Amino acid sequence: MNDETLQTIQQVYGIENWSAGYFDINSRGHIIVHPDKGDPRYVDLKELVDTLLAERKLQLPMVVRFPQLLTAQLRKLSAAYHAAIQEYGYQGLHYPVYPMKVNPRREVVEEFLRDSARCRVGLECGSKAELYAAVAQNQAADSLMLCNGFKDEAFIETALLAVRAGKRVTIVVEKLNELKTVIRIAQKTGVAPWIGLRAKLYSRGSGKWASSGGDAAKFGLTTSELLKCVHLLKEAKLDSQLKLLHFHIGSQITDIKRVKNAMKEAARVYAKLRQLDCGLEFMDIGGGLGVDYDGSQTRFESSVNYTVQEFANDVVYVIKAVCDEENVPHPHLVTESGRFMTAYHTVFITSIRDEIETFAEDEAEVTIDADDPQVITELKNLCDSINGKNYAEYYHDALEHKDELHTQFNLGLISLEDRAKGEVLFWEICARALAESEEDKFPDDEFSNLKKILAQKYLCNFSLFRSVPDSWAIHQLFPIMPIHRLNEKPQDFATLVDVTCDSDGKIDRFVDLKDVKETLELHHWQDGEDYFLGIFLTGAYQEVMGSHHNLFGNCNEAHVVIDNDGRYHITKLVPGSTINDMMQFARYDKSQMSASFRKLLMVQVESGRMTRDVADRLIAEYEDGAMRGTYLD
Repeated sequence: MNDETLQTIQQVYGIENWSAGYFDINSRGHIIVHPDKGDPRYVDLKELVDTLLAERKLQLPMVVRFPQLLTAQLRKLSAAYHAAIQEYGYQGLHYPVYPMKVNPRREVVEEFLRDSARCRVGLECGSKAELYAAVAQNQAADSLMLCNGFKDEAFIETALLAVRAGKRVTIVVEKLNELKTVIRIAQKTGVAPWIGLRAKLYSRGSGKWASSGGDAAKFGLTTSELLKCVHLLKEAKLDSQLKLLHFHIGSQITDIKRVKNAMKEAARVYAKLRQLDCGLEFMDIGGGLGVDYDGSQTRFESSVNYTVQEFANDVVYVIKAVCDEENVPHPHLVTESGRFMTAYHTVFITSIRDEIETFAEDEAEVTIDADDPQVITELKNLCDSINGKNYAEYYHDALEHKDELHTQFNLGLISLEDRAKGEVLFWEICARALAESEEDKFPDDEFSNLKKILAQKYLCNFSLFRSVPDSWAIHQLFPIMPIHRLNEKPQDFATLVDVTCDSDGKIDRFVDLKDVKETLELHHWQDGEDYFLGIFLTGAYQEVMGSHHNLFGNCNEAHVVIDNDGRYHITKLVPGSTINDMMQFARYDKSQMSASFRKLLMVQVESGRMTRDVADRLIAEYEDGAMRGTYLD
């Protein structure tokens, strides 16, 4: 690949900006994946997909998981806080905690806990199901288990099981009555967990989740409730168990200034509580550390204007300054940076299967007959004479003629054949006008909209709602690009549509360094050829929040690691959902459905419209079909 092509590709897809050093392009024009930034080892993603399709018989779409990127992100997080603690002479330690809600997959949780001893990484759970899973995990003795969210007695009793098993369990109190229940059960059982209090700060984050902080936040105790909690704990002689102050100002904080303000307020609350002779030792700053999805390093909602080191520096410096001013010990810092820890480790792979045409590109050239309506003749004249000087004017004329064409058709003045001929001419004029505008240094904005209208609409084999739900729900941007043919300059513009029957099942917003693109540059695709697209940074929230819209199920999955000698190994294959799996999800009974279908066929047999052999064959086909995957074969 020559330098000019590489520069063009990098500019088009911005891979250097959002990849964090994990993804790159090799000389063959394939995406490669490194296990860590600066590590020379890599996996050729195109070769890997080819192997999974041909040798392992997996089908697209698929999730490719790289566990080593989880470890790399955890170590990057820990290193940033360690460096900040060393630089500012901070007296506390850093305790990273993985919030299971971000991606509760067992393989993800266990990968983090493999580094538990090195980084003191613990777990955060916000439901009984998450807690039940967390209790059985093997954590380092000095790591934490945090219990967030609203809790009933069963939740609290399960948390006490973990206390009895020797875990450092902290029940974070979200509301006053919750603390009363914890105190009652602790006194009844004689087992006392550590207690955390979640403060409702005035400070708010920035970006899509700014509303999760501030006065109107769903969770948190007011100042008066915090003081009441301290009083209740002292009254119950459990104040020595009060170990942690927790707060959260929102996920994916885009602006570092908001972080500084929140740390000042939270540190002040910690210091004042500590001065009440409380045994607070930990401050949990929650999540919020963002991921630069578009690589712009701005306050845009799919980006962040800071690095992880800058984030850690500001947290450590501000909290130290307030604590020194208040003359209280520096708390150990707990972080729940789940998005940062998990986003990079999965790549979602799909393929283009078909094109949904806006207009008939392969139509023969329209010929004008003597009896054609005047509107057709005028459209033909515009089409034949459009050029670089008149393209804007002729495009506007064509818009007027299209309206006239449809008006005449609705009045019954022209035939269906006339309408078809006029529409072909109109779209040809649009295509030629757009081509001329691309050569113009200062085209009107309307031609940007025309580019989106005329862009190819490629049907891709996936469900947006299952695999990239945040793209639909909150317009989250994810980097999307082909994983091969990157030694060629892309020539086409496209939007992507999925295989659901929902009109919202499309992606028409794409990463760009300076703006949000409405079309994606792709290479020319022809029916029958393999063209693989990767959707990157989908490891946080997408799997667990994806829905089964249209009963599309989980995708096939492969786990890949790279040895010290540079060879990669497919360590695990997880088959995707079958049709039968999704029938069970929707509470259909397989045997009952087969019996019902058999009954329908027997009616045909008894009436003489079908033989028994044919009926048996159809039943077998029906039952075998239930074992197919839910996506396009």
